[in-house]
Amino acid sequence: MESNTQIIERNLIAQRQDEDDDEIDLLKLWQTIWRRKWSILTLVFVVTLVAILAVLAITPIYRAAATLMIEEKAAKVVSIEQVYGLEGAGSEYLQTQFELLKSRSLAERVVRQLNLTAHPEFDPRQQPEPLIDIKGLLANFDFKNVVPATLPGDLDDPQAASEAEIFDEVTKAFMERISVEPQGKSQLVKVQVDMADARMAALAANALANGFIEGQLEATMEMSMTATNWMNSRLGELRSKLKDAEDRLQAFREAENLVDVDGVATISAAELSLTGDRMIDARRQRAEAESQYRQVQAMGKSNWERLASIPAVLGHPLIQQFKGDEAKARAKVEELSRRYGKLHPAMQAARSDLNAASASLRSQVEQVVAGIERNYQLAVANESSLQASFNANKSQIQDISRKEFKLRELQREVDANRALYDTFMTRLKETAATADLQSANARVVDQAVMPTEPVKPKKALIVAIAALLAGFVGVGLTLLLDALNNTFKSTEQVEGRLNIPVLGILPLMKTVERKDLARMFTRNQDKSFSESIRTIRTGVVLSGIDHPHKVMVITSSIPGEGKSTVSANLAFALGQMEKVLLIDADLRRPTLAKSFDFPVGTPGLANLIAGTAKLDECLRSVDGIDLLSAGTVPPNPLELLSSPRFAKVIEVMKNKYDRIIIDSPPTQAVSDAVVLSTFANSLIYVVKSDSTAIPLVEKGVGQLLQNNAPVKGVVLNQVDIKKAQKYGYSYGGYYDYYGYSDAKTA
Repeated sequence: MESNTQIIERNLIAQRQDEDDDEIDLLKLWQTIWRRKWSILTLVFVVTLVAILAVLAITPIYRAAATLMIEEKAAKVVSIEQVYGLEGAGSEYLQTQFELLKSRSLAERVVRQLNLTAHPEFDPRQQPEPLIDIKGLLANFDFKNVVPATLPGDLDDPQAASEAEIFDEVTKAFMERISVEPQGKSQLVKVQVDMADARMAALAANALANGFIEGQLEATMEMSMTATNWMNSRLGELRSKLKDAEDRLQAFREAENLVDVDGVATISAAELSLTGDRMIDARRQRAEAESQYRQVQAMGKSNWERLASIPAVLGHPLIQQFKGDEAKARAKVEELSRRYGKLHPAMQAARSDLNAASASLRSQVEQVVAGIERNYQLAVANESSLQASFNANKSQIQDISRKEFKLRELQREVDANRALYDTFMTRLKETAATADLQSANARVVDQAVMPTEPVKPKKALIVAIAALLAGFVGVGLTLLLDALNNTFKSTEQVEGRLNIPVLGILPLMKTVERKDLARMFTRNQDKSFSESIRTIRTGVVLSGIDHPHKVMVITSSIPGEGKSTVSANLAFALGQMEKVLLIDADLRRPTLAKSFDFPVGTPGLANLIAGTAKLDECLRSVDGIDLLSAGTVPPNPLELLSSPRFAKVIEVMKNKYDRIIIDSPPTQAVSDAVVLSTFANSLIYVVKSDSTAIPLVEKGVGQLLQNNAPVKGVVLNQVDIKKAQKYGYSYGGYYDYYGYSDAKTA
C-alpha cells in the first residue's frame, strides 16, 4: 500500500503538470526560438534573396490618372429631369457613374481609338515566347494517344485567332487595367489606367475621360430624340382616351336625366332621417299597446272583474270613478243589512243602486278593454306604414348613390385623362424647346500626364513582407518541430516533468563500440564520460549517507537507452570504494556476458535460482568487482525473479557485499522491474536524451511509484554535448564537473 506522503506527492505532481499544460511558458517558447535563431535567419536570408531576384524580374507597371468632376444635375433650361434621367440621387447616382466609367462599351471605344489590338502589351500575336513551354512539354507525352485538336479561333494559337476574338480579349485585358477612385466625399473622381507603357497609359486615361463625356452627350441626345418621338405618339393616344371619357360622361347624364345629384341626395337623406325618427316613436307606442293588449288577452274577456284589475284598465279615470260609486253602494247595503231585512224597501233600494253601479262599472271596463284593442291595432298599422315609407326612401337614396358613384367614376376618368394629356403636352413643348441643348454631367478637371515612377511592384514592401513571412514561417516551424519532438533534452525538463532529481548526465559516445561501453570508466578513454560517472556515484552515495542504498536497481523505459552501460560503469565507480556485486537481471535480453566476453554457457543468476549451479560457479571478478551474469535464458524469467529462492539469493548477497547493483529489464517491455524494485533500497531511471518519448518515461516512472518503488533519481544518457551547446541547452554546470573542456583539449 502507498503511504500518505507518496499519495500527496503524486497528486501534487499531477496537479503541477496540469497547470503547466494549461499555461503558456513564454520564456520556454523564446528559448526554443533562440536555439534555432541561425536556422530562422538563414531561411529569412534565402527567402529575402529570392524575393529580391523575383521583384527585379517583374515588369514595372505605371499608372496614369485623369480627374473628372461628375455633377449630380446637368445644366438645363427648363425642368426636364424625367426626360433625360439626370436627376441626382446622391451616392447611388455617383456609384452608377463610376460603373459607367468601367463599362465595356467605353473600353471598346478606347481600344478602337488607340488601336490597342496592335499594341505589344495587349496583342497576343506579339507576346514573347515563355521561358518554359509547358504546353510543348506536355505534348511530348502520350495521354492515351489522344491529342486535342486546335479549334479555329483558339487564342492559345494567336495566328489562328480571328480579329473579333482578339478584339474581345484585348478589351477584357484593358478593362482589368482600369480603376475608378472617388476623391473623398466630393464629386471628383480619378480614372486610372495601369500599363507597362507609361505614355500609352496617359493616352488611355485621357481617352477614357473624354470618351465618357462624349458618351454622356450622345446618350443625352439619343434620349431626347427618343422621348420626343415617344411622346408624340403617346399624345395622340391620350387625346383619344380623353375624348372617349368625356363622351361617356355626357351620355350617362343624359340617360339618367341628372342635373344636381348632390341636392336630390341631400333631400332624400333628410326625409329618411325624419321617417326613421317617427318610426322609432311608432315602434315604442306599438310596444306599449301590445303590452296592454297581451295583458287583456291573458285575463280573458269573459271575466270583467279580472279585467278591471289590469293596471291599464284600473288606471283609467272613469273606471276609478265607477269603482268608487260601486264601493259606496256596497257600503250602504252592508250598513242597511245590519238594521233591516232583505225585503225592507230601503234594503231593496240599496241593492238596486249596487247592481246599477256594478253594471255601469262592467260596461265601462268593457269599453276600456275594447279601446286597448283598438289602440293596439292602430299602433301596428302606423308602424307598418312608417316602415314601408322608410324602405321606399332608403331604396331611393341607394339608387341615387349608385348613379352618383357612376357619375363620379366617369368624372375621375375624364379628370385623369385630361391631367395626363396636359402633362404630356407640357413635357413635349419642353423637349422641343431644349432638343438642341447639348450638356454633359461631367467635365475633365485634370488631364492625365505620363507617369515617371511605377506604382508596382512595390519592391521594398514585397521584400519586407517576404522576409517577415519567412520569419513567421521559421518561428512556426521551429515551434512545430519542438512540439513534435516530445522528448527530454535537458535536466531542467526532466526534473520539471517528473519531479525527480537528475543524478547526472552521460555524454554521447559516437565512436566507441557497443561492447566497449561497459568498460569506459575503468579504461578512462574519455575524461568527460568518467567524470560523469563519478558525479552519478557521488549523487548515489550522498543520497544514502544516512541509510545506505545497499541494493540498487537500474532500469529504463524501453531497450536501447543505455541502462546496462550505466549499471556496469557505475558498479566499477563504486567498486573503487566498496565491495560491489553487479547482477544482470535482464533474463530475456542479457548483455553482461557479451560485454565482458564470458564463455558461452557460463552459469549465472538463472542457474543459481534454479539450483543447477553454485554461487562460486556463477560469480566472476572483473577489475575489482564481482559480476553475476544472467546465465542460461529461462522460459519463465518473471516466475524466477518472484520466487523465494531469488529473495534468498539477495539476502545472502547483502551479507557479502557493500553494494548490489541490479541491471533490470525496461519497464515498458515487461514487469520485471516492478518485481525487482521490491528488493531494492533505491532505483535509478535511465532516460536517453532527445530520443525517448516523455509519455513513455512518465508512464514507466508512474508505474514504479504506484508500486512503492524507491525511485531516487534519473540519469540522462547519451547527451550530444555539441548539439546541446548549439541549441543553447544548459545542464547546470555539469561541463565543469565532467571535465568536458579538458577532454576536448586532450
